Amino acid sequence: MKVIMSLFLSIVGTPAILVSLLALCGLLLQKKKTSDVISGTVKTMIGFLVLTGGAGVLSGALTPFASMFQTALHTQGVVPSNEAVVAIALQHFGTPTALIMAIGMVVNILLARFTRFKYIFLTGQAMLYVSCLTAVILVSAGFGTDFTMILLGGIFEGTLLTVTPALCQPFMRQITGNDSVAMGHTGNIGYASAGLIGKWFGNKEKSTEEVNISKNWSFLRDSTISIMLLMSVVYIGLAIAAGPSYVEHKLSNGTEAFVYAITQAGTFTAGFVIVLQGVRMILAEIVPAFQGIAKKWVPGSKPALDVPIIFPYAPNAVLIGFFTSFIMGTISMFAMIAMHTTVIIPGVVGHFFCGAAAGVYGNATGGRRGAVLGSAFNGLLLSWLPLFILPLLGELKLAASTFADTDYLIPGLALGYIGQAGKLALICGIAAFVLAVVLLSAYLNARDKKAATK
Repeated sequence: MKVIMSLFLSIVGTPAILVSLLALCGLLLQKKKTSDVISGTVKTMIGFLVLTGGAGVLSGALTPFASMFQTALHTQGVVPSNEAVVAIALQHFGTPTALIMAIGMVVNILLARFTRFKYIFLTGQAMLYVSCLTAVILVSAGFGTDFTMILLGGIFEGTLLTVTPALCQPFMRQITGNDSVAMGHTGNIGYASAGLIGKWFGNKEKSTEEVNISKNWSFLRDSTISIMLLMSVVYIGLAIAAGPSYVEHKLSNGTEAFVYAITQAGTFTAGFVIVLQGVRMILAEIVPAFQGIAKKWVPGSKPALDVPIIFPYAPNAVLIGFFTSFIMGTISMFAMIAMHTTVIIPGVVGHFFCGAAAGVYGNATGGRRGAVLGSAFNGLLLSWLPLFILPLLGELKLAASTFADTDYLIPGLALGYIGQAGKLALICGIAAFVLAVVLLSAYLNARDKKAATK
């Protein structure tokens, strides 16, 4: 049993393998030629490896960014990190986490099959992290690691991962210009909020991607160049603020601080370029292959993929979103210091990926103003929600770190507070959540049918 669980966790925790297997199934269901099946499966895996490799390069370049930031401001506190929290929790809840994930995947497929929310969540590490959070909260509410707890957790996770892509899909259509792919990330609530804020308060006519640039500065239209130049300024500024001596002795292994800053800016830019190439490969392979699964098992379904999938559509909004979200996180940190409460230090990786995506969503509906306002709101969510969820995780000694994204924090807070009323309240709460999704689907289907007959 342990070997099977270990294999299952390895597969679902490796998105490249999980998605390539799904691509394989889709191509086989379409009865493609053997050469096409092999090509599509391999290219899907390679595309995801390129994508995750680029994300790893980005994260690696952001690590010294965070160190210089904390040193420059002489601040210590709690840094939201999904990886750190999950690494601790899996030591105690590895098996229930895997079983919750398995049931959650089945629930996701069933809801996609029988409701209008036809989104198959394919981001493996996100599914793992949500399963882990669910296990932690349920145990904190008094459940043992038995069948009831695992079934409840799986139902909750599967429902959540079906609904959150639906929240983002109206905005995804505007971002991508089509309806073939969905957002499968754990910041979806924040992204949908950014899209709404852009719609309400922005100006769609003034896009971040249409900034007027003089011919003398036309080279800035190349996103690779503009990202490199901007990040160079940021890294050099942080290196100066933290102190060249600190950089050379603690971070760069003796490399001169200015050279190190430029190199890290270049590494960040290279990571971004790699991510874009991975996105192109995935879109070219997974969407056509997924049609086989959609037609056979879940007609009309869409693959919900990881967050970098939208970065190529608005590179300027990516940078605007990142910096705006991070600035709001920094302002919130100083506010917490003034309030003499636990200090949430802005997690650079979280603010980059979630802030950047919020910028893209805000821009799609509200242009430059929408990108700024949407990512600013996202920054506030990522700063204050971790503070509120800490008491719910403290008994399990996870308070040294906490979850970082909105789709962990908001559902986690809801489950945690309901769980304080007891097991029965939590069972009723999860049942009400599923029932609300099913009834909403039925209502929307009836409304659309009625509108079609007029």
